Amino acid sequence: MIDIDLLSTVCQTPGAPGYEHRIRKFVIETVTPYVDEVRVDALGNVIATKKGKSNQKVAIAAHMDEISFVVTHIDEEGFVRFQPLGGFDPKTLTAQRVIIHGKEDIMGVMGSKPIHIMKPEERKKAPEISDFFIDTGMPKSEVVQYVSPGDVVTRERELITMGECVNAKSLDNRISVFILLEAFRELADQDLPHDMVGIFTVQEEVGVRGALVAAHSVDPQFAIALDTTIAFDTPGAQPHEMVTRLGKGTAIKVLDGMTICDYRMVAYMKERAEAANIAWQPEILPAGGTDTAALQRSGKNGSIAGAISIPTRHIHQVIEMVHQKDVRLSIDLLKECLLHMDTYDWSHR
Repeated sequence: MIDIDLLSTVCQTPGAPGYEHRIRKFVIETVTPYVDEVRVDALGNVIATKKGKSNQKVAIAAHMDEISFVVTHIDEEGFVRFQPLGGFDPKTLTAQRVIIHGKEDIMGVMGSKPIHIMKPEERKKAPEISDFFIDTGMPKSEVVQYVSPGDVVTRERELITMGECVNAKSLDNRISVFILLEAFRELADQDLPHDMVGIFTVQEEVGVRGALVAAHSVDPQFAIALDTTIAFDTPGAQPHEMVTRLGKGTAIKVLDGMTICDYRMVAYMKERAEAANIAWQPEILPAGGTDTAALQRSGKNGSIAGAISIPTRHIHQVIEMVHQKDVRLSIDLLKECLLHMDTYDWSHR
């Protein structure tokens, strides 16, 4: 249904916030054959443009960075301390492998106090980031040959398929990088009404920083962000808590904690989805935010902005899960929106 090999490479190529150089290199190599221009701005955003019939611009953003860590200290026994880059639920760190990107890539494991020697009150307490350390299996004399404070750390986990679903680390937001790459490939021979400006952004997980800069530079008239959203369709969830459900279609963002999407873009996306028989579900996210906020506000006059969201279970863990059908429909909806942008009445009404 989708190109699993490409998605696997996209997910497993490291790219901590501010250190996206490896995934950026892959994105540039992959997208270049399908566009008229590729440039990289000072912050590291990749801006790829496929020319359309008019000089109006539609920006589509997908962030390249993944939640990660940065090394802060190496103790006398060689254990590595760290701080998170992005939002982590500490309990998800237990028993995970990580990769320290120092002079060489070094494998490590997240360690903490064994439960056997915890006091009763410690067992009841929720873990904190400070409870964890990285164990490389090497003494300090070896660790410091490769690792220094300031080196970044990403999580280690291969991509697998489970039924019709895909399970991997960093689907937030590498699934959207994949969708944007595939949209460029599938639209390569199509005429578009407006310029399609794909922005593969940096540092979204630490405050939509890349999108702020790119939106100011591109100054689009229209904008569509691509990102994951919560699918809490699991045991114990109440219907009003689910946000979205896996396998029920792509999601059209209405609002989140940082953005109220333009009502015209929401209506347009719904219209295109229904015209093309694309299953969709509304996304109303109580908290959190995406590059949509920066795209909407940071251009000279702002933009008519919305978002296509990909329902994702177990978000911000190494076992994030998406349904292949939802991914395919997200590509289809993006293409539909880009192909017919000039047919809609965008005036305020």
